Amino acid sequence: MAKTKITVNNNGSIRLEGEFEILDKNGNSYDLGGREIVSICRCGLSKNKPFCDGSHNGHFEHEAIAFALPPKK
Repeated sequence: MAKTKITVNNNGSIRLEGEFEILDKNGNSYDLGGREIVSICRCGLSKNKPFCDGSHNGHFEHEAIAFALPPKK
């Protein structure tokens, strides 16, 4: 299986690249039309949720800097 890359963008979306499947709450798969790169909305403003449509521009701030989670309990 190909490796999937997930990038949390500053002030914007989460970008998925590679081989992946996106399911709704009922387990149904979104038809991605053969895309290997999609962006997922984080701001809640997209009219095309769960996908990003750029509505966050100027309305969402988050500096995406990696950090370590605490150990699992």
